[in-house]
Formats: sequence, C-alpha cells, structure tokens
Amino acid sequence: MNQYRTVSQIIEPNLVIEGAGVRLRRSIAPSRANPLDPFLLFDHFAFNDPIEGPTSGFPMHPHRRIETVTYMLEGSVHHRDSLGNAGLIGPGDVQWMTSGGGIMHEEMPRRSPEGNVFGFQLWVNLPAALKMSQPRYQEVSEDSIPIVERNGAKVRVVAGVFDGVQGPVAEIAANPVYFDVQLSPATQFLQPIPEGHTTVAYVFNGRGTFGLDADNLGENVEAVNMVVFNDGDQLKVQTPPDVSVRFMLIAGAPFEEPIVPYGPFVMNTEAEIKQALADLRNGTFVK
Repeated sequence: MNQYRTVSQIIEPNLVIEGAGVRLRRSIAPSRANPLDPFLLFDHFAFNDPIEGPTSGFPMHPHRRIETVTYMLEGSVHHRDSLGNAGLIGPGDVQWMTSGGGIMHEEMPRRSPEGNVFGFQLWVNLPAALKMSQPRYQEVSEDSIPIVERNGAKVRVVAGVFDGVQGPVAEIAANPVYFDVQLSPATQFLQPIPEGHTTVAYVFNGRGTFGLDADNLGENVEAVNMVVFNDGDQLKVQTPPDVSVRFMLIAGAPFEEPIVPYGPFVMNTEAEIKQALADLRNGTFVK
C-alpha cells in the first residue's frame, strides 16, 4: 500500500548577500544539526541587483568534501578552477561538481540579453569514505537533459528516474532525484521516492497543493517557498484549475554522519576543519 509523503515544513527563504555582493534567497544553510541530510545548502540566486558593481559573483574560493550543483535558467556563469578546468554554464545547463579532497573554484555571472542571471545552487554532502576523493565534474548541457511530457506535466530529469527516463547525472553517493517540474493547471503529479530519502520541493513559480495524502488533502504552497516532506514512498502534487506551478524536486539518501561545516568546507570533525585551514595557509590544499 502506498505511503504518501505529507508536508512537514514550509520554509520561506531568507535574503542573504554572498560572494562579491550577490543577492540570494537561501532556504537551506549548513549547520551541525544537518536536518535535511544529505542536503547542506540551497540558494536561489539572481545577479540583477549587485552592491559591488559589474564584478559581482564568486571569485576564486576553496571547496572541500562536498558536491555543488549549479543549474541555470537564464544568463550564464563562467567558471574556472585550480585544476585548469574552465567553461560556461549556460541557460538550461547543469554542473555537478564533486570537490572531494579539495579544489579552488571561481564562478562569475554573465547576463542574458535581457540583463538577467537566474538559477540555483545546491550543496550535497559526501560520506566520510568519499570526502577525500579526487575532484571531478559532470558537465550537463541543456540538450542532453531529457524532457518528459505527459498528462500536463513537463519534467527535466537531471538525476534520478521519471516515468522510466534516467537523468544524465550518475554515480552520486546520495542517489539523488533532481528534477525541474512544470505542471499545467488541473494537473496531478505522482513520483515514487524511496522510503528514508530526504525530500524537498522548491516552488519558484505559481501555486499548487503539495503532499497530498490518500484522501487528496495537502498544503497549498505559493512561490517562493521550499516544502519539506515527511517520509513515505510516493509524492503527490496537484495544481488548481486555473494556475500552473514550477518547482525543483530534490531527494536523496541521508548519510547519518556527524558534520562540522565551516564556510565552503563540510568535514566530520573539528580536527579536519583545522587541517583544511592549515592546508590553505601552507599551499597544500589542492593535492
């Protein structure tokens, strides 16, 4: 018998400033409590009102022992790193970066012809056994992300499986679901998700009823909010007769390990944080 995931919490994002004056809506921030394990951070960003002029962005900075997922909807981000990689994350593209043992990384915006940059960044934890792994990228272009359209739903499948279609991002420890979901008015969306997986939906356009139970009762949620779900094996969303909705659906297996976050580092112990800082000072951060 299906166990439907009901809503446990609705999070209104906080406005924060990061990098060189980038305004963000932040729904998840790293904390030792780690309530949404394996997800550490979720930012909805737009570089459309910088406080420090045209260089607004994220100049060269370190990452260790996490994965960063950048998904662009409008505009682009030029990136480069300490390993010699460089490129452009354009509209519809996804970059899934595994920082592993350490990488220095820069992300700088480029505006669309309309003058906008719009997208999301998710941080995903790594289990202790993989935290010092070799850094790597999965660069996913817009045209390589499958789109599934059926019964009023349009789903871009980045990671995980929807209606038998597998997303291109693979070999991620958290076994994630990462979908961009658009529902027309009067549409029902149903997605199986393994029991025990942390599951959230970030509603950034329109309105819908989330977390419907067996009696089709749920919570009405408008953009812009993050929905956190209770456990179960099925997720159901319904749109009203006259309104559409668009949201990011994100799910993954928790690692259930203690974490110590410090800026762009997420370690398991204080000693590992001190070692990362020492490596930065000594010039041994990138192996």
